Amino acid sequence: MQLAIRLLLASSVLLAPAVASGQDPPPSPPEERSTGLPSKIDWTFNFDAGWGTFGFGNSLFVNPREDVRENLSDQWFEGYVKPALSGKYTGAKGELYGKVSAVGERTYGSAPPVAGEDISSFQFEDANIGWRSGETLGRLGENAVDLTVGRVPYQLGHGMLLYDGASEGGSRGGYWTNSRKAFQFAAIGRFKPGRNKIDVFYLDRDELPESDTGSRLWGTNYEFSLNENSTIGATYMKWFAHRDEKPGRDGLNVYDFRAYVTPANALEDLSVEAEYAREDNGDALSSNGWYLEGGYQLSRIAWKPRISYRYAFFEGDDVSTPTNEAFDPLFPGFHDWGAWWQGEIAGEYFLSNSNLKSRELRVHFTPSEAIGTGLILFNFNLDHPESYRPRVTSKDLATELDWYMDWKLNGNFTASFVAAYADPGLAVEQALDRTHNFTYAMVYLAYSF
Repeated sequence: MQLAIRLLLASSVLLAPAVASGQDPPPSPPEERSTGLPSKIDWTFNFDAGWGTFGFGNSLFVNPREDVRENLSDQWFEGYVKPALSGKYTGAKGELYGKVSAVGERTYGSAPPVAGEDISSFQFEDANIGWRSGETLGRLGENAVDLTVGRVPYQLGHGMLLYDGASEGGSRGGYWTNSRKAFQFAAIGRFKPGRNKIDVFYLDRDELPESDTGSRLWGTNYEFSLNENSTIGATYMKWFAHRDEKPGRDGLNVYDFRAYVTPANALEDLSVEAEYAREDNGDALSSNGWYLEGGYQLSRIAWKPRISYRYAFFEGDDVSTPTNEAFDPLFPGFHDWGAWWQGEIAGEYFLSNSNLKSRELRVHFTPSEAIGTGLILFNFNLDHPESYRPRVTSKDLATELDWYMDWKLNGNFTASFVAAYADPGLAVEQALDRTHNFTYAMVYLAYSF
């Protein structure tokens, strides 16, 4: 009897966990936490940030340190954060969308005045709303019509004339990081039937309070996609500005023609780019600017080197005529290294796309999917030296060599490195009495979520 009781107790102990396990309810899924935002809208949160350190030797700036003779070195830091929230609602009559974001940035250290000295700022960046047609227009294709209004960026081609919608540096700081790109106010309509695209736009630039020129414009743009790698385009723009600040820009007509093409399917590694811009405002401004670039990628060789050469011309003012021929660079932006800030020393800090002839030879390497690096050699010459600075007779402005590397550390972080060297030409010596070679280095870390 005692043995039977012991066996019964032992079996009950062994079976207890299995029975209990079978009776436990399945684990409930974690409770979803409400965002407090309307659930019918597809929300996206983004957060971008960047920080960089920049250093100059023998720069062109005025002496940044008082009572220190001929100390022409500068070293400073820049950083920014940019939170953004966007949403879209898809219904039977298309898609409503919108975005809001803000940028806080700071420049500190021994920065030159153009970079903003020790200053910080915080303000809205994006604040826009729009509508896309979705599938409502049938044969015309998905989102054939797209309308946007508010604070929003807008880019024309590769950004030679129109890209950067907000000024940086000065009282805002963040000169190099350039985290603000949205126009102060924009109204943009896009019509994209098949391989055609037509834009109609009005843009008012967000300029620095201390140098607000009142620049704004309306225009229309047409582009046709020949194939996946080839596009041609034409644009007309009408500009307005404060006449006392920008007399050549107020009333300016701009005609732009461009092509980015791969000439033959059999030569898919060969690419050609060209763009021509005509600026016409009577005697107030009559000028031309253009560039031609050819490139070829050796895709079957290790690191896939791409070699390219570009010649760019932006007319300067001929002081012997009553007409102003100095090309207005308008609002260029950073499309790639060397475009359209030509040179990490010259283009960033002491020359613009006006009264300039530039030659660029570039070799780009791709050692891995995470790393892109290369060398860029620039030669800069003046179109009309007499209109550059008083006493200047030479066209030789500078020669510059840049090394750059972009390294994708992971899905969120990218590190960029730059080292640059420039040899000032006789025109710089005549204009600014600077004969020492310039050196420059930069380390920049960007985060994107």
